[in-house]
Amino acid sequence: MQRYPKYATTVIGAYSVPDWFEALDRLVAVGQLSLSAMADAQFRCCQGAILDQEVAGIDVVTGGEMQRRTHNRHSPPNAMLNHFWQMIPAFQGGTRPKSITRHDPDVFHPAATCKSRIPDTIDLGLVEEFRAVSALTALPVKITMTSPLMLAKVAYDEHYNDLPAMMNDLAKLLRHNFKLLLDAGCQHIQIDEPLFTIVDESEALAAVDAINAAIEGLTSRAHVSVHICQGNYAVGKEYDGQIGHRYFDHGRYKADVITKIQCASLLVEYDMAHHYQGLIGNKQIGIGAADVQDPKIETGETIATRVLAQGWAAPEQVIITSSCGFNHLPRRTAMGKLQAMVAAKHLLGG
Repeated sequence: MQRYPKYATTVIGAYSVPDWFEALDRLVAVGQLSLSAMADAQFRCCQGAILDQEVAGIDVVTGGEMQRRTHNRHSPPNAMLNHFWQMIPAFQGGTRPKSITRHDPDVFHPAATCKSRIPDTIDLGLVEEFRAVSALTALPVKITMTSPLMLAKVAYDEHYNDLPAMMNDLAKLLRHNFKLLLDAGCQHIQIDEPLFTIVDESEALAAVDAINAAIEGLTSRAHVSVHICQGNYAVGKEYDGQIGHRYFDHGRYKADVITKIQCASLLVEYDMAHHYQGLIGNKQIGIGAADVQDPKIETGETIATRVLAQGWAAPEQVIITSSCGFNHLPRRTAMGKLQAMVAAKHLLGG
């Protein structure tokens, strides 16, 4: 498996989206702005996300997932779920609200409905995204993708009536797209999964099997990471989060199950990293020490302290990252957190 140098820095994926992004989408809806103009705005935001990462000194960058975003400036569901459901013919019709957390039954996601078998040869646009981002930077580019569990569990299922079977077909589809990415030259792939704590043990084990099926035989050609979190709605009058920060934080934290994933690294929230002590084997662990749910910008010393708190992990195993995406934060705050991550890397000797 490909490994990163000690204390390498990377972002989770989504980056800060400007306030005016939503306004542009409304103008498109009423016919006052063309789709090509909206696409140009996405391109400019992608440029900005890359530039911030380059200036801060981040080692492995993303395009901020801007190509996946239209109106939703803060929360990630559009970029994580709807964006991909819309590309898969098996998901038909309009979305319906679906409750997603025990914390509050009124918190829901606009979920698609699976009405037929999911084919395994659909192009999900990952290669196009990789090429577009790579054309704007000489740095290594990471492409993120939602896990089979998240794509299946949040959707309505009117075809399979069997979550593992649905995840298995999604895994085949992801594998097809990951192979396309590798053939295009991508060497950094990340799978995003926030649901491990809320599903039961059998579903979690099936999710691990699905992820392993999606990446089997590919890890020798790319650094494959899996991002584990528990949700990322922020709270505040300027945010669109309906409840507290981690809406998937109920249930057992299944680090013993998660570590069965045959990836190169696990990227986790810094205050959850202790669960992995003695379990990660030869994997690397990304300490999400820049807290995206805190509007304050940490110092490099604070980030370094959070990393060093996991003294059980050897420096060669540690990656420095954020706890989740920066999508809901103001750009200045996101940039400050990037700089703090890089400052911590230098303080720690990376």
